[in-house]
Order: sequence, then C-alpha cells, then structure tokens
Amino acid sequence: MTWWCTGMRWGGGGPAFGWTGDGGERESGVRFGEPVVFRVGGARRCLGVWRGGRRTLCPGREAVPVRGTRAQCGECAGIDRAHSVAADTVADDPRPYRVYLAWFGNGLVKVGITGARRGSARLLEQGAVAFTWLGQGPLMAARRAEELLRVALGVPDRIPYEKKRGVRARLAGAEGRGAELVRAHAVAVGLGGGWPEALERLPCRVVDHGEAFGLAAIDRVDAVVSGLAEGAVVAGTVVAAAGPDLHLVEPAGRRLVVDTRVLAGWPLERASGSGSAMASAQGQGQGQAQAGVSGTGSGFVVREVPAVQDGLF
Repeated sequence: MTWWCTGMRWGGGGPAFGWTGDGGERESGVRFGEPVVFRVGGARRCLGVWRGGRRTLCPGREAVPVRGTRAQCGECAGIDRAHSVAADTVADDPRPYRVYLAWFGNGLVKVGITGARRGSARLLEQGAVAFTWLGQGPLMAARRAEELLRVALGVPDRIPYEKKRGVRARLAGAEGRGAELVRAHAVAVGLGGGWPEALERLPCRVVDHGEAFGLAAIDRVDAVVSGLAEGAVVAGTVVAAAGPDLHLVEPAGRRLVVDTRVLAGWPLERASGSGSAMASAQGQGQGQAQAGVSGTGSGFVVREVPAVQDGLF
C-alpha cells in the first residue's frame, strides 16, 4: 500500500507526520534524538481538500509542481480558499474565535486569529516561539479586532517564513522572550474606541514553545531542503522541530532544515536499513542509516545558508 505524506502537524503529543492512503488517515510521531530516513518513491500528487475532519481526495489526483509548499491543484486550492477563515465567506460562523499576539524573535510580533477549539495548535504550526491570547468572541468581532490591533500596535498579520527561520538560531533565553508580548498586550487591552463589544478581553499569559520545539538544540542552520524530486533521499537525526521545519544533524555535523511543507503530496518510502517514523505510516523498525542528502532531478533543492551574512533578509 502506498502512503502519501500530508506534511508535519502539531497536536497534544507534539509533532507528527500525517499520511493518507487507501487505508484512510494515519500519523507517525516525530521524536527528538531519533534518526529519520525517507526516499521519494513516485510523483507528487494533489492531496485534495480537508473539510469537517475528513479528506476529500482530488478526483483526478492531479500532478502538482515538485517545488512549492502547497500540495494542491488549482481547483482544490480554490475550494480551500473559498472556505477559509481568512476569506471571510462565512460571516455567520457560530464557533468562537480567539485573537492572539505571537512572537517569533526580536521585533517579529504579529496579530492573528484562530478557532478557540484548536487551542495553541495554530501557533505551533506557525512556529511561534511565544504567544498570548488577547480576546475571544464571534468570527467577525475577532476579525475587526485583528485589523484594529494591526494598525494600533503597528504589527503585521503575516510574517514571511524565511524571517522566522532566519532568527531562530539566535534567540534570547526564555526569560526574556515574553517582554514584547507583555508590552503589546497592555497597549491592546487599553484601547478604548474600536474594540468590538462582542469580543471578551483575555488576560496576558505568555506561553513559551521553546521546550516543545527543542530550541536549545538549534545553534545554527547550514542548509535548507526546500524541494524534492523522485528518487531523492533525505536523512539525519532529529534535534528539533518548529512550525513546519524539521531540524536534522548529519554525522559530519552539518545542521540541516527540512521544510516539511514540500514533503506533502509525495509518496515517501522507507529507505534501505531505515527505522524512520517519517519513512513509513506505521513508524516501525529500529535500524540505523547513513544520514545525508542526495537526489536527482531539478526539483531537489538544498540551499546552503552562509555562515556569515551581511543581513538576514
């Protein structure tokens, strides 16, 4: 049976890889300190649409580009956009939403919203190093507050992912990471006019994800895997995971980051001698494998990160 990777997700048990196939949906946990090895065994295909806790597969199982972070064809991506919270197409959504402030590094603070029932999953998926809630209420009230706070605090509602990754290896200790959030929260809840009446203000309680991400093990990034092709093999020992990034160390000491969004849509196989949970839906086996990166085809991309940079961005 072929299992297609749906990317890395975050839940109560930490990071895990999702898989879809004829047997339905499965997960395999990602554990720090363990080796992972996988080989791309076929073409990249559209994963369809996830709605209401179930996946509707793409009718044509359309091929999607080997480079890119979205494993969807144009039609399925359009359906997703039309029903997303960001599209504001369901104004009467009865579910409660929360407004949050997220911190990714010095000067990198953003405001956003997420479904209350999802808890902190959205923040983990984005790679937020720390966050605090601001308010809770109906969707449109949360959306109005998001726009109000974006302007009042001078913070964006989106931060390019390269910026988040670029500062991760040089973050301050946990004791100082919440200071910007505390200051921004005080300004936000102190705003008078404009705060939606239907939105309940929530107290400042900074949550730090440093331990969940394994940030203490990230001292540098030497290269980033940002694209694959059939036959490509990626392997290493997992030392950390943050947002969609899997941080690996090769035997020679090179620090490698795999952007797991580019794994979605590929049929990944267990490499010879591998015991990787990432290489199989079952996550079975205990063997070791030689770590490294190799591949064929123009879709396989390993971008080296200079040791010294004139500027991050």
